[in-house]
Amino acid sequence: MGSRESWAAWDSWSSGTGTASPPTDSARSFTLVGIREEQPGPRWQALFSATWPAYRAWYLQDGEDARPDLATARAQLTRHMPELVPTWEAMVALAGDDDVAARMLTLWDAPGFAPGCSQAAQVGGDPVMVRNYDYSPDLFEWVVYSSKFARRKVIGTSDCLWGLLDGMNDDGLVISLTHGGRQSSGPGFAIPLVVRYLLEVAGTVEEAGAALDRLPVAASYNLTMMDATGAVVTAFVSPGNEPEYTDSAVATNHRGRVPERPEHARALRSVERQDHLLALLEEPTERALLTAAFLRAPLHSQRYAQGFGTLYTAAYRPRVQQLTYSWPGTSFTRTFDSPDDSITVSLQEG
Repeated sequence: MGSRESWAAWDSWSSGTGTASPPTDSARSFTLVGIREEQPGPRWQALFSATWPAYRAWYLQDGEDARPDLATARAQLTRHMPELVPTWEAMVALAGDDDVAARMLTLWDAPGFAPGCSQAAQVGGDPVMVRNYDYSPDLFEWVVYSSKFARRKVIGTSDCLWGLLDGMNDDGLVISLTHGGRQSSGPGFAIPLVVRYLLEVAGTVEEAGAALDRLPVAASYNLTMMDATGAVVTAFVSPGNEPEYTDSAVATNHRGRVPERPEHARALRSVERQDHLLALLEEPTERALLTAAFLRAPLHSQRYAQGFGTLYTAAYRPRVQQLTYSWPGTSFTRTFDSPDDSITVSLQEG
């Protein structure tokens, strides 16, 4: 998010599995770390220690007065996400009761960010949600976290230390986000914590929608949601407005079918990617072939220097409770109970 520095060098806490390499022939290596920790503990604390200087700089980029005070931030978390308050309190303690960390971890009125992304949900006997996350590799945590903060096991791609860019719970609910293209911002929660919260409290698409209806969000996003029954909806959320729900199984970086900001959508090839996904889902497509399509243009991007490169392709299979990350030539599979592990990948600038 924002202007964070790179923290891909995890050797202070990641079992010594490798670090980010300097650019060589337009390629750089990064290590995705898989963590299994039901409650915030030593692994989360190490993640915090490794990333906090960059997160603090990001959070205070507009000055400390631009961010809410602790009483306000805590009150909003308590009001809207009471089920997460005990976990937040545990994280604050692990962070040394630092005031700025406590405020940032509520993710209430935090600075915004606008990643790319493409996602598609395919129903059938083995439902799958496949997504690409397109952003700068230096502004990514490189962590997949498996936890049980509240009543459900949750696994997903970490952001903002406990939020999620995409994830799945053990009831089979899967949620993935893309930026919605609208520039508006307002009082609300950063979307990674919204994804986390929905997966903690909801087991179905219907339950997630009911929870989402009462949550204020800080910026515009598309949330594609699928559950183990095969139900799929995409919700467009924006500050100060009720969510808009459609039965679309795909989302890129604009609202609905017609972009509100055509030039922005054109720069990101958002409509082209959306049309490609819709065409893929028109005919029965094997799960492996759908995932493979996300590893090729127009869905896959190598524009890393421009902050719009595909950092990973994730495929969530709710009925078998499995998550697989893919890159050209390699993959990394996780379940709720997978032990700590990692994989090092090379990203080639296009």
